[in-house]
Amino acid sequence: MPAATTTRPPSILVIDDDTEIRYSLTRVFSSRGYAVTEAPSGEQGLALVKKGPPPDLVFLDVRMGGMGGIETLRLIRSANPRQLVVLMTAFGTAQTAIEAMKYGAFDYVMKPFDPPKVLALAEAALKTRADLQAAGDYKPAINTEDYKEGIVGSSPVMQEVFKIIGQVTASDVTVMITGESGTGKELVARSIWKHSHRAGKPFIAVNCSAIPDNLIESELFGHEKGSFTGATGQRLGKFEQCDGGTIFLDEIGDMAAATQTKILRVLQAGEIQRVGGSETIKVDVRVIAATNKDLEAMVKAKAFREDLYYRLNVVRIRMPALRARAEDIPAIIDFLLQNLAKQRKTRVTRVSVEALAELCRHDWPGNVRELENVIYRSAVIAQGDTILVNDLPAEVRKATSTEATLGDRMDASESPFANIRTANAENVALAAARVSAESITAGEPGMSPVRALDFLHATFRKDKEPLLARLESEMIARTLAAVNGDLKAAAAELGLTVAALKKKLKG
Repeated sequence: MPAATTTRPPSILVIDDDTEIRYSLTRVFSSRGYAVTEAPSGEQGLALVKKGPPPDLVFLDVRMGGMGGIETLRLIRSANPRQLVVLMTAFGTAQTAIEAMKYGAFDYVMKPFDPPKVLALAEAALKTRADLQAAGDYKPAINTEDYKEGIVGSSPVMQEVFKIIGQVTASDVTVMITGESGTGKELVARSIWKHSHRAGKPFIAVNCSAIPDNLIESELFGHEKGSFTGATGQRLGKFEQCDGGTIFLDEIGDMAAATQTKILRVLQAGEIQRVGGSETIKVDVRVIAATNKDLEAMVKAKAFREDLYYRLNVVRIRMPALRARAEDIPAIIDFLLQNLAKQRKTRVTRVSVEALAELCRHDWPGNVRELENVIYRSAVIAQGDTILVNDLPAEVRKATSTEATLGDRMDASESPFANIRTANAENVALAAARVSAESITAGEPGMSPVRALDFLHATFRKDKEPLLARLESEMIARTLAAVNGDLKAAAAELGLTVAALKKKLKG
């Protein structure tokens, strides 16, 4: 008869120099079945956390003799970034709240305690703890060296963009980049410049919509002294400053008609005149333009010069909206998190599978710029090194049941990828499911392969059996490679018996 398995009760460490407070909290938590340990000082509490195993939750007093609560909190979180700490204080000042959250406290509670509220807070913290333990699920092995351009994506539509960039870098052809706001049009322009023979010369970006009509000519072409009120001296415009290099005219659809005429002259003759001047000045500048507007419709409406349109639109690069390449979202998130960590802005390095599902399901009207904003906001408020569903802003987070498992709570209509276009859904699923295999290969804690497959079964059901078979084969192959072909070890990793694994290998 197999031995019965026992589940360890959640452990709580109470750090307070007040004996009565420690006694009261121990009784409250013990009544709920929690295992409670006490420490009468910050120094002793820190030693217990470092000695390990770390407690599931720490309740820590702010004002104690010796090392204070805020300093203890800082050192505990430095030793273990995932350690959840609730501060206790009798002085609910703004300073306490700010310091508590600054150093990563889960929350703080006021003395004297209301036992039901303390228990509810402990349960909420322990639920977050459980989420963090299960959150080593998603961490693509992305090397930022592969994305020096800052343009992340391996989807078919992005591969086409990369191809065109490569084709136009060898010449000085004028390029028009179109697409919604936030899709990365300037990144494409910079990539073209960086790989062209003009890379050693200036790259200047001009946002045409941000400069008033009465100033944009001076900004682009310069002006002579006294040419208008306030022109106290001669000024070189962007085209002269950029001689030999590349100028990027962003939002060119907002350019005034008079300025459009002068841009046409630059493109046709390679020359400019400063405002208020009579001298013709030769310039050698490559022009890359971008817009989020429908220039063809503007030409028909006589709102944009037709001849300028054809001069600019020699080669067109269409930047896809993020919702049209949702399979790139996991890699973009990883890239953003690596950049934030490199800049020392956050300690977050990963996203839970549940949070990733919500991020992949969102429509992203603001495209990559919106995704970057959401990741930064979520990383700032995340409790540990992982972004959880509850860390996402309300406009991205969808209603989910945190009590059920992924497989139990999803049907095809509730799938986190349900509103992604079918053409992209398989690629998104592949990207999400490969995570577990990558984690195993890298020797990192990761999503159970069986759980990943359950996740996809719940998402796609019977109509995607070929996809599921491909994923299962890939997971088995990668797991075997990671354990050097050891069938017993691979079966353990995959949650299968050796006989079942052999059967799958034969099938």
